[in-house]
Amino acid sequence: MSLFKKLFVLTAFFSASQLHALPQDSRHAGGIAVIPLESNITEVKYNNQPILITQPNSRNYAIFGIPLSTPVGSIELQTNAQPIRVEIKPYKYVEQRLNVKNNDYVNPNEEQLNRYAVEAKEQNDIYSSFTKAQWTDFPQFIRPTAGKFSNSFGRKRFFNGEERAPHSGLDIPAPVGQKVVAPANGIVVATGNYFFNGNTVLIDHGQGLISMFCHLSKIDVQKGQTIKQGELIGLIGKTGRVTGPHLHWGMSLNNARVDPQLFLSK
Repeated sequence: MSLFKKLFVLTAFFSASQLHALPQDSRHAGGIAVIPLESNITEVKYNNQPILITQPNSRNYAIFGIPLSTPVGSIELQTNAQPIRVEIKPYKYVEQRLNVKNNDYVNPNEEQLNRYAVEAKEQNDIYSSFTKAQWTDFPQFIRPTAGKFSNSFGRKRFFNGEERAPHSGLDIPAPVGQKVVAPANGIVVATGNYFFNGNTVLIDHGQGLISMFCHLSKIDVQKGQTIKQGELIGLIGKTGRVTGPHLHWGMSLNNARVDPQLFLSK
């Protein structure tokens, strides 16, 4: 066999083996617990909310998103059989201090706060939904755009010196107009221009797994559209509360915001 054919076979093998790779197990606040299940467990819940279950290689796994607010210690997942204990380990996120020129994004007025409340409810309703997945084995996610990751997920944030909630997504600095693609198959469940997020797209990948893409300069999909991995979502921009052009990529699993990097192959 020629060297080219050998390389082609190896590439095809690794591509196929990674196609349904599980997320990285990282049991801390903002992380993911990948839990192998006993054969008698077919349903898993946390706080009465269903947890994603996938079946690679004929073995069931629960894929549990750990909320950023979860303290260190042991938490319990409910099942149709015996409960499952998950140990949450310590993990320190760094601080991030940003200067925003438009003070409305630091101290919004009443009208802006009312707008944000409506938008937040719309997004939270999507995050707390649980729809049927279009896949059997967990899909391997790809990067939605090119650029160096800022490792900003989970950072305690200060805007113009004022403390705000930890950063619930991953920022990827990139030039305005650069393409943003779907990291996995799904259905577009929301698009719009939101106060803090700017031009935004949300994709439902099934079983409570939702991805979010913010600050776009252009949106190229519509609500209700079925989208395939690698298809165009929109273009990088600097809309909403930003200090420069970038993509905010968020991932929500069982209504917990988790680190998007954990879905990518190492």
